[in-house]
Amino acid sequence: MIAESILVFSLLAAAAPGACPEAAPPPRELVELGRRAVEHAEAEGRLRDASRLTLIDYRLPSTEPRLWVLDLESGRVLFHELVAHGRGTGENRALHFSNRPGSKQTSLGVFVTAETYEGSNGYSLRLDGLEAGVNDRARDRAIVMHGAWYVDQSLARKQGRIGRSWGCPAVREDVAQELIDEIAGGSLLLAFGDDEAWLASSPYLAPAEGDTRS
Repeated sequence: MIAESILVFSLLAAAAPGACPEAAPPPRELVELGRRAVEHAEAEGRLRDASRLTLIDYRLPSTEPRLWVLDLESGRVLFHELVAHGRGTGENRALHFSNRPGSKQTSLGVFVTAETYEGSNGYSLRLDGLEAGVNDRARDRAIVMHGAWYVDQSLARKQGRIGRSWGCPAVREDVAQELIDEIAGGSLLLAFGDDEAWLASSPYLAPAEGDTRS
């Protein structure tokens, strides 16, 4: 079950005992959408770990931390980090999203974290997209979470954006293994962005029947 503390992340998370000391809370609307996605995915039997929720807000520029890992049981923000988007998605702003192989674009939508492995980008985490036509080709496209040298605040200051991936949500090398180990093995990741068609059609973002919470 999802703790009710998720409903007050936007007010309390950054100040919760044991929280990431530099964390700003995620937007309340994004927390609410993440809550819905976890509940839908859990009801479908898709999750092995409903205690962790990863949120990425691609409405923010790449120069700002826009990835959060939330502990849904304690109400803590465990990580608040920079995250890259794909070369085909935009420069500093993420504008274009795709599920198409070869696009080098980021995919939006609801993912479930899977297994870890050592690859060309070091320690990495496979992601399985749950939304047909939106992100369900993530595994075929090798869209994974990994560390990358180009996810760096000093680089952002120098060139006006962090580096870009081939569609992967790459994070700082210094934090990659710890973050990946925290969320691997069947937790939910919501990659959010401005895409009206997806927002209107995603079954994971709709309120559950009888849910009156805003």
